Amino acid sequence: MFSLEIQCAPEERDLLIADLWEFGSEGMVELANGVRAFFPDDADGTTLAARFPDAARRIEENRDWVQSARDLLQPMEVGERFFLVPDWRDDATPAGRFRITINPGMAFGTGVHETTQLAIEALERYVSPGMRVLDVGTGSGILAQVARRLGAAAIYACDIDPVAVEIAGQGFIGSVDAVRSSVADLVIANISPEAVVALASNLMRVLKPGGVLLASGFELHEIDTVRSALPPAREIRTKGNWALLAV
Repeated sequence: MFSLEIQCAPEERDLLIADLWEFGSEGMVELANGVRAFFPDDADGTTLAARFPDAARRIEENRDWVQSARDLLQPMEVGERFFLVPDWRDDATPAGRFRITINPGMAFGTGVHETTQLAIEALERYVSPGMRVLDVGTGSGILAQVARRLGAAAIYACDIDPVAVEIAGQGFIGSVDAVRSSVADLVIANISPEAVVALASNLMRVLKPGGVLLASGFELHEIDTVRSALPPAREIRTKGNWALLAV
């Protein structure tokens, strides 16, 4: 058994974790500045070294790293109405909450990250029954599921990652520039600040008059950069070091 310690920015962590699962990791631990991933001795070290050239490698004790990684992710209540549960758990759903089953490590959106929680809480606030909702960068599809449970009549989802679209089980491979104008009552974009800025005009274009954009995926010090690319925000929500704008 050996491990690779890989440094990354906080907003890159979930995608890195997904990548490491694909390369055969048997478990992971999130660090302050990255991830430590564990691999069996017969893993393809040459391929891993080529893919993660800056990773620090060390020999590890033998233990059940899969179970250790799973033990770190517990069921959680998010917002006022949702209960997120790893797919290997059978915990009872608390009364009055919707159950969302998650498959961590395969695409962004396990519910653990503050930006996902911010997005769920904002969807609870802004989604009304009958709305048309567009989920840009759907990842694992959690936010699309949340919108559906809240009564959205139509859900459109997209992601530039084909694996994410496959995992989400809905949507198309692509981005908001492929969506016609004035189609959505609400757009949710839990992506990077750079992506929000780059897509800002299209995110607003696809909204119906009076529609709402929920933009997240950025840290507090990046709020001004994101705000400069969008119309004035009606609300700013924060959790930890992360933020969401309702526009």
